[in-house]
Amino acid sequence: MSYNDGSWCLIESDPGVFSELIKEFGCTGVQVEEIWSLDSGQFVDLKPVHGLIFLFKWIADDEPSGSVINDSRLEKIFFAKQSNIDCKILYFLGIARKNFVSTHFCTICANFKKVSRSETIRRQTLYELDNKNAPKDENVYHFVGYVPIDGRLYELDGLKEGPVDLGLIPPNTEWTEAIRPVIQKRINKYQEGEIHFNLLAIISDLKIKYEKRLAELTMQVQTPASLEEAQKLQQLLTQEEEKRKAYSNENIRRKHNYLPLIVEILKILASQGQLLPLYEKAKAKVINAE
Repeated sequence: MSYNDGSWCLIESDPGVFSELIKEFGCTGVQVEEIWSLDSGQFVDLKPVHGLIFLFKWIADDEPSGSVINDSRLEKIFFAKQSNIDCKILYFLGIARKNFVSTHFCTICANFKKVSRSETIRRQTLYELDNKNAPKDENVYHFVGYVPIDGRLYELDGLKEGPVDLGLIPPNTEWTEAIRPVIQKRINKYQEGEIHFNLLAIISDLKIKYEKRLAELTMQVQTPASLEEAQKLQQLLTQEEEKRKAYSNENIRRKHNYLPLIVEILKILASQGQLLPLYEKAKAKVINAE
């Protein structure tokens, strides 16, 4: 849940942050992409989608979306009950459980007590938003994960006692199609005009995907169609590389401590008699905007 007792910082919900963060936890071959709508077309170019993370405003009377499981299926699902930890981390790692996440990490977590598990993950968190001064009546936001396993849909919610079984995925149906009404139902609980939702997808590394397909095309007899596809793939690969460079720059800025610089600037403005006038000007601007 995106509210805490003040001893924890919140992690920014950003695909660039989590793409880098999960790699630092030992996940390889995956990345995170933001989904802008529930339209089926949003998922086409991202296949395969390994899991979804959905952010919403938490409400106390939130009814269960299915039955909590407590049987042998837990052996195939990495689930961690939330204990004062930003829940997104666990869901990303849980969704990437099979082919991507470090088995060493999962083994360690399985042997930790609840508190020590949280403390260990906390020490590795690099991207944090300070929430210590957040008002107690501030809106509370929560993340849940959705993942397909053995033909069934599951919800990973750290506030529950275990994974929630959402039922069978209909035959010949993409699991992302089956999960759309579940997410939409949750959205429909809120007043019209509520826009504070966020949907992130864990997908296979697009750069690896494009490079693999380009390599396949070079081994085939070149045709106008294959040349056109290769050109498109090269453009997509360039876009992906540029996007990652931007993510890297943004993450460097996120981790940099700008406070000393800000303090020095304030000192200089104060010494020159400019600080108070700038404050009054900004204050008046805010009042006029209201």
